[in-house]
Amino acid sequence: MSTDSAIHNKISSESIAKSGSAKYPLLDRINSPADLRALPEECLPEVCRELRSFIIDSLASNPGHFASSMGAVDIIVALHYVFETPDDRLVFDVGHQAYSHKLLTGRRDRFKTQRTLGGLSGFPSPLESPYDTFVAGHASNSISAALGMAIADKLTPGCENKKTVALIGDASISGGLAFEGLNNAANNPNDLLIILNDNEMSIDNNVGALHRYLSDLSTSLGYNKARKKLYDFFHTKGYIDDKRRGSILRFNNSLKSLISSQQNIFEGLNIRYFGPFDGHDVIKIVKILREIKDMKGPRILHLHTLKGKGFDAAEKDPTTWHAPGKFDPVSGLRLSSDSKISSMKWQDVFGEYLVDLAKENPALVGITAAMPTGTSISKMMKCMPERTFDVGISEGHAVTFAGGLAAAGKHPFVAIYSSFLQRAYDNIIHDVAIQNLPVTFCIDRAGLVGEDGVTHHGVFDMVYLRCIPNMLLAAPMDAPTLRSLMLTASTFNGPLAIRYPRGNAPASPDIDNHKVSKAEIGKGRILNLTPAAKVAILSIGEIGNEVTKSIDILKKKGIDVDHYDMIWVKPLDESLLKEIIGRYDYIVTVEDGARDGGFGSAVCEKTGELIENLKVSGDTQSPAGGSVNIKSPEIIRLGIPDRWIGHGSVSQLREITGIDAKSIANVIENLK
Repeated sequence: MSTDSAIHNKISSESIAKSGSAKYPLLDRINSPADLRALPEECLPEVCRELRSFIIDSLASNPGHFASSMGAVDIIVALHYVFETPDDRLVFDVGHQAYSHKLLTGRRDRFKTQRTLGGLSGFPSPLESPYDTFVAGHASNSISAALGMAIADKLTPGCENKKTVALIGDASISGGLAFEGLNNAANNPNDLLIILNDNEMSIDNNVGALHRYLSDLSTSLGYNKARKKLYDFFHTKGYIDDKRRGSILRFNNSLKSLISSQQNIFEGLNIRYFGPFDGHDVIKIVKILREIKDMKGPRILHLHTLKGKGFDAAEKDPTTWHAPGKFDPVSGLRLSSDSKISSMKWQDVFGEYLVDLAKENPALVGITAAMPTGTSISKMMKCMPERTFDVGISEGHAVTFAGGLAAAGKHPFVAIYSSFLQRAYDNIIHDVAIQNLPVTFCIDRAGLVGEDGVTHHGVFDMVYLRCIPNMLLAAPMDAPTLRSLMLTASTFNGPLAIRYPRGNAPASPDIDNHKVSKAEIGKGRILNLTPAAKVAILSIGEIGNEVTKSIDILKKKGIDVDHYDMIWVKPLDESLLKEIIGRYDYIVTVEDGARDGGFGSAVCEKTGELIENLKVSGDTQSPAGGSVNIKSPEIIRLGIPDRWIGHGSVSQLREITGIDAKSIANVIENLK
């Protein structure tokens, strides 16, 4: 914004306050970043305060990602104030920090709908707003994506002066993809600005007068003009060429580090580094951004923030307040769930029994990728810290690290969310499966996860794992079965994956007294068997509980249906399938995963193979006695259809995708 424009648009804080509502006098005036930029700079701290207040009020009753968004408010306000968004691009890394961005970009009135069916996404989405430049559900991708945009502008006539900013957190920048992006940013012509939102590392050693002087000097227009003139002089004399520019930049960074007694990981890269500065001083951030926004070449601005900033309980315990659920906005007390279910969460069933297994098996080690609490591997971490590893947002490394441990005689249990395990696919194949190493993959949040939406649904794991040689894959319908599968995995000398969903496992009142026995590999179980049934439902995993409900619905209508909990996707229970082939006219498969290529597809493939073998061999003897009818039953596959599924409650999304009890019952009722 030019000086003339700023003077023209400047109005007094008092007149602004009078024109808005009592609670949000400034925020109520901001329907776009252009409205924000029309405010005088002195109003920005109050805008930040109102944004935090609005987020607190909204998330108290409509839960979401709290602490990260509270911590990033000042940075986001400053970015939209200085840059001409959406023409200039702001690229988020993960969307946990983006709520104030949504509030400033015309979505304030709809914010109460965030993470609900048909409402706003909890993450930035280009389908939702032109201000959301890239999908931001998984970590560490912002630098690579923003670099692509910045270079595309360089190659597009008329767009050469557009600005691109990547906003990345200190946890995300530890991911391998972020380092790949940094490496390429240093080696390709671009003007990318990377902002490091650091809410973990202390800056106590960097608040002295000398450090402040050097930081201010390095970002000032005068310093950089003089620096450029000096560079141009030496360049024209032939003392410096473009090939040596990187060496000089590294020397400059090293000199600053020597004087300020601080080193940073960017010293060896051809990227200019500024900071760290206070990420909650919005006026200071605006000043710095104005001074560095037009600089040429890639640069990093390091800002230190506090997760949960502005809400005492979240500042003290940011982990709990990452996504705290409903809470009292005044007292900060978290409210108990309305659910009356007293059963354990799936993750806690896993976490508690993992400790029991580890006590019996000294070779067992636990690994997670930045999700110790979310996966409940924190339970083992608490009592066996030397045998439990949180590798950060590095899923590929987690898997290869597990492979190394297994190759040296350990048995790793790797607990990672299904959608995040996708990032380690090559590592699973190359570093575990090819060598047939004893690594157990504990795949949390498998299936539809609900309000986190499309980037977090874990619907592809059965598809991408069952095709890998040496890999075994199972899914429990209940907590006792999960324990049995874990016991089997702990002594299995090869890769084995166990998938289970988010939320509560079905109530098992006697689980603490339940004697755990091994699950037999490749063996399913019969849950419902009636003499007259012509339809068999084959389910895999927790979705089998919806099948049980559907059978109750059908029974009231006089329709008999049998139910088989297959437990194993790979290997499938061939003996049970042979019996099913000879008994039913219809087979209905049900899975909380991608329908195409998943469990139902595996049943179709194996059934066809068995029928063909029976015809060729003439073996029509049923494992249960009697003869097998080798007429092919019709197979109907129910699962997640071949389209992206948005956000909403799990029950709503199951209804939409046709895998809830009523939908399953309707399909069977309409069979002819």
